[in-house]
Amino acid sequence: MNVIRVKDLNRLVERPVTPGVTPHPGSRAVALAAVVVAALTVPATAHAQPAASDALRRYEDLSREAERLHEEHLKAQDDLAAKRGELDRANADLVGAAGLGDQAKADQEQFRGQVDLLTEASFEGATFTRLSALLVSDSQQDFLNRMSALDVLAADSGEALDRLSAAVDTAERARAGAQDAQQRASRATDEAQELVDDIADRQTAVDRQVSDARAQYRSLSAADKAVLAAPGDTSAVDVPAGAAGSALEFALGQRGKPYVFGSNGPDSWDCSSLTQAAYRAAGVSIPRTTYAQAAVGRAVTRAQVQPGDLIIYYSGQSHVAMAVDGVRAVHASTEGVPVKIADIDSIGPVSVIRRVVG
Repeated sequence: MNVIRVKDLNRLVERPVTPGVTPHPGSRAVALAAVVVAALTVPATAHAQPAASDALRRYEDLSREAERLHEEHLKAQDDLAAKRGELDRANADLVGAAGLGDQAKADQEQFRGQVDLLTEASFEGATFTRLSALLVSDSQQDFLNRMSALDVLAADSGEALDRLSAAVDTAERARAGAQDAQQRASRATDEAQELVDDIADRQTAVDRQVSDARAQYRSLSAADKAVLAAPGDTSAVDVPAGAAGSALEFALGQRGKPYVFGSNGPDSWDCSSLTQAAYRAAGVSIPRTTYAQAAVGRAVTRAQVQPGDLIIYYSGQSHVAMAVDGVRAVHASTEGVPVKIADIDSIGPVSVIRRVVG
């Protein structure tokens, strides 16, 4: 903005008076007004120094990118945990399949032995039929006993064959299950190793970006730092009943606490750790990352926002805040900024709004 001194205005409006001409009494005021208007509309020169807010915007850009990388890093860690869980399940299935296969093999041997014995007995007693039982029986009771023995022999033989067949089928399923488990374990191992390497790369990127953001913060003027540190609205807020209200009450209770990249509380927070802890305090479990929080509950529109709703920002879904009402939200913004209330639409472009409960 151009600054004009009074003496400069006086100099500009003091013009030579034409002899014999009486100046109009309002001419000086008109001239003064014209000069002021002209001065206010003159653009700043091309050599003007950048405004202090330029440095502030640079810091906000750097910190937002650091937050995005940090959330991606957390997501990669969640993916790694899932892959390790998948590997553990595959290994457990492999062990179970191996044990089942061993038992099936033992059953095969047992039932095959019974079948062999019964088969051998049948061959040795080939003439031991119902007719021969009648011919060689000493009495009616002896005949009935011999017939009963034949029935038992046939039943034992059928049962042994059924068991042998079942054992063979079980062994085949066990072999197929072991092969599948082995393949899944191999894939999970490879994918987990890739994620380990990816996490290391992401951590390096996060550290570099956070370092750049912190360096930019240190270079800010005292005035810019004061803008960031402003506490915002600290007034009491009425919260609704239920889990959403309890979560909001917790989040509001953290106002004034600092933001720290990757912090999980209780003395400092990042954006998604604050919302996770808030719902945990309300007895509701939600994921750690903004990406996963963007999928909890159900989606609602901007016009439907209620206290406790999670508001996910940016196309990459890298920031989250919790709605206080239809206009305001509480969030952990970035380092140098305390947890505070802000206008929902001033935080950034909204990606999705999720209602966790209700």
